[in-house]
Amino acid sequence: MKMKLVYPRWAKLERQTEFHLPPHGPVVFAATVPADVELSFTDENVQTLDYDEQADLIALSVMLTCQLPRAFEIAAEYRHRGKTVMFGGIATMLHAEEVQQHADCVFLGETEGRMAAVIDDFRQGQLKPVYNYMHNHPDTNLISTARRDILDRELYNYRGVQMLDLIHTSRGCKFKCFPCCTGYLGGQQFRPRPIDKVIKEMEAISNNRLFIVDNSMAQDKQWLLELFEAMKPLKKKWVSHPLLDDDEVLKAAADAGAWYVYQAVFDTSDVIRDRIKRLKDFGIGVEGTIILGTDEQSEDDIRRLVDFLLEVELDVAEFTILTPFPHSPIRAQLEKENRLLDNGWGDYTADKVVFQPKQMTPEKLQELFYYAWDTFNADGGYQLKMGKLFKQVIAREMEDGTYRRYNTKRRRRFNLDKDQS
Repeated sequence: MKMKLVYPRWAKLERQTEFHLPPHGPVVFAATVPADVELSFTDENVQTLDYDEQADLIALSVMLTCQLPRAFEIAAEYRHRGKTVMFGGIATMLHAEEVQQHADCVFLGETEGRMAAVIDDFRQGQLKPVYNYMHNHPDTNLISTARRDILDRELYNYRGVQMLDLIHTSRGCKFKCFPCCTGYLGGQQFRPRPIDKVIKEMEAISNNRLFIVDNSMAQDKQWLLELFEAMKPLKKKWVSHPLLDDDEVLKAAADAGAWYVYQAVFDTSDVIRDRIKRLKDFGIGVEGTIILGTDEQSEDDIRRLVDFLLEVELDVAEFTILTPFPHSPIRAQLEKENRLLDNGWGDYTADKVVFQPKQMTPEKLQELFYYAWDTFNADGGYQLKMGKLFKQVIAREMEDGTYRRYNTKRRRRFNLDKDQS
């Protein structure tokens, strides 16, 4: 049996430099597919989809709401050709009822320990229209090393610089942040993976640079300390979402190779100022994630926020417009207040205003989004700031010998490929 796995293309943030990280959802899903299934994969962000490729079952992995319009187009073409189409992924869970209109099968929830039964149903002609495991999370012991072998690794670089490999060390999140859907998707209980299995997976990744994509690295101090201690011998350099603001944790993270973190910046308070300074004091870079358009923000507040980011010398900033994704607390509020303006999922890219802001017009918020990007990057642009972060990590890799080791491996692989061609 042959399965075709497709990751639909999606638009990058306007003003952001376009680069592509290896997708995480598809490789995690692929690890749950039975070994006797022949699996091929296309990431439309870096590859061209061939509808004529032979396959028995088409699986669409859809992470983002803004991927849905393209995913529906792909599904329609395959179904027109008589193929069976299955959807899964975060956006599928957020838009389950709508997705069912475009699919033969919808899988909701996490696939560990479950995909073999789905494949058996398909082989027997008994594929169900919906498999719903949304509130029945599997044991994290079942999570195995992601199948990165399905990726064409040479496609994931920017100007010759290898992009980060993605990995997750836990699921679920106990926090209830207003713009986030994680509580709905993965539950509000912190579910860590066994540390030995995480380390085994990290060891299997040839790339020296990782992105730990857990929703938060601030949920369990003792577990974090144990994880970072186990990571130290690997000498990997890594990026993550916010770290627990604790000296012991920050030092352990730095010793374990923390390169930079994504830090939400929502105001100009001393709390945020001190948090950024403390990260930098431990040698950890900071990429601010800044949401524009909250009810608390006026036009002057946004302009002061941009000035604040320059003042604290934030390494990189990623500005987004508040976007009310389904099943997030903010969407429930905006629906109740009749402030939603746009349900065209292709516009839910976090760089377009799709709701009525409280303290300004939609047009003004859109204008301030451009102002924030352009003002913060006026000294050389996003590329230059990100380049400085990469320069820092290369220096650290050269100090501990991992830069030479990793890049020698890459050159050997590249030269071998050239010889064989």
